[in-house]
Amino acid sequence: MSAVPARAEAPPLEGMERAVGAIVLSLAVFMTVLDTTIANVSIPTIAGDLGVSPSQGTWVITSFAVSTAIAVPLTGWLVVRFGQVRLFVTSVLLFSTASWLCGLAPNLETLIVFRVLQGAVAGPMVPLSQSMLLATFPRDKAGLALALWSMTALLAPISGPLLGGWISDNATWPWIFYINVPVGLFAAAVTWQLYRTRDSATRKVPVDFVGLALLVIWVAALQIMLDKGKELDWFNSTQIVTLACVAATGFTLFLVWELVDNEHPIVDLSLFRLRNFSSGTVALAVGYGVFFGTTVIIPLWLQTVMGYSATWSGLTIAPIGILSLIIAPILGRNLARLDARKIASAAFLVFALVSFMRARFDLQTDFWSIVLPTVIQGAATVSFFLPLTALLLAGLPPERIPAATGLSNFARFTAGAFGASVSVTLWDDRASLHRAHLVEHVTAYDPDARAALGAIHAYGLSPDQALGLVDRLIDQQARMLSTVDLFWLSGVLFIALVGLVWIAKPANVAQRSPADAGAH
Repeated sequence: MSAVPARAEAPPLEGMERAVGAIVLSLAVFMTVLDTTIANVSIPTIAGDLGVSPSQGTWVITSFAVSTAIAVPLTGWLVVRFGQVRLFVTSVLLFSTASWLCGLAPNLETLIVFRVLQGAVAGPMVPLSQSMLLATFPRDKAGLALALWSMTALLAPISGPLLGGWISDNATWPWIFYINVPVGLFAAAVTWQLYRTRDSATRKVPVDFVGLALLVIWVAALQIMLDKGKELDWFNSTQIVTLACVAATGFTLFLVWELVDNEHPIVDLSLFRLRNFSSGTVALAVGYGVFFGTTVIIPLWLQTVMGYSATWSGLTIAPIGILSLIIAPILGRNLARLDARKIASAAFLVFALVSFMRARFDLQTDFWSIVLPTVIQGAATVSFFLPLTALLLAGLPPERIPAATGLSNFARFTAGAFGASVSVTLWDDRASLHRAHLVEHVTAYDPDARAALGAIHAYGLSPDQALGLVDRLIDQQARMLSTVDLFWLSGVLFIALVGLVWIAKPANVAQRSPADAGAH
């Protein structure tokens, strides 16, 4: 690519160019976010084809997550050094190349190396697509830009398991990676054609090698701990304890290094001094963590307790996009004249309502009763994502937006991983507790238990078969009760998040505070 004159702030695109720009940027972010979940349901297929165990195969997911988590908060520094358009297009091209190499990988070790590369170049793509979309639209239509970005960022993780499962069943697993290649090449070509004269100003800044090393150490340790915690029985494992100590120590040293006497930090942590950014980012991260945790539990519950297939459990989650697609453009067009705090508060209350509806599920709940809360949740999903993003970016000058989007997305991704791990662990622990309580009542001296066993014997089952059936029924009921517990807990947490939203100032007030927005 030839050198491009740097511009501090280019005017918004108009007409067809704006529409095409929004489409290709959305395609790029959809492709990137899709890859965080598309491999999940394909792990058994990949592991079997490469001759490894499913637990070893999970490193295909972990390696991508770790490298992405490390790369996302580096976006601000990379933009200053290389320019956001040049960085975005290069990332898309490298992502397409890494995807192609993943599909060609002959063994697990090679696949993991290419997944690390894929995740590292994918990191800047999500926050850069957000900041470039905001620059594509005029300020009075920033809400519409955020709506487009939110729809792709939220629907892609839901589409991943469905698409990955279909490809694994009807083609071969490399195609979950190959499909990125034509999409990436098209997005890169069109983006460069539209934006090559609109690159941000660049300057050479020293590389904060110490900060970068500390970031890699603590993020990698934390992500691996979260991914392997359940498998290794958490803090009963020496490996998990070691990873936790490394993550905590690395994080502490990272904070000290980045905040104390560092003129060129690798991550701009001074953003957390801004009230809107800090409160908006924390609310968005915690809300996403709770949301993602329940999204992980639902298919597990459906497949292990309710007897649903992978396809049908995916179909119960897919309707979340219906109201999201309808509401997002309406909300985006009107976001500038609405109080984002009220919208986010309403969204959290709807999330709580959905959680309490699910807390009424039992073993006889039918398919449509399961789908109804999912449909309603679609309205809350886009209605909390959009206004909180607007709140945390309110008042920031254009040159700080890439760093802000990178840092907020890093917090969101990390919270999502944490929420998934904690939810699965709590689900298992509560199931064990409920099972212990239920088993206390199944004794030879309990008249109801004797009556139930007698009824089972009447169907011709042997005593051992009858006890085996009772054991499975107890386990099923314990899992159901554990699922209900998690839904109640998530509902309470969503209500608690309402208070956090109101720490922020209204977005229109923050926009009128340039001194505050530019504070360091």
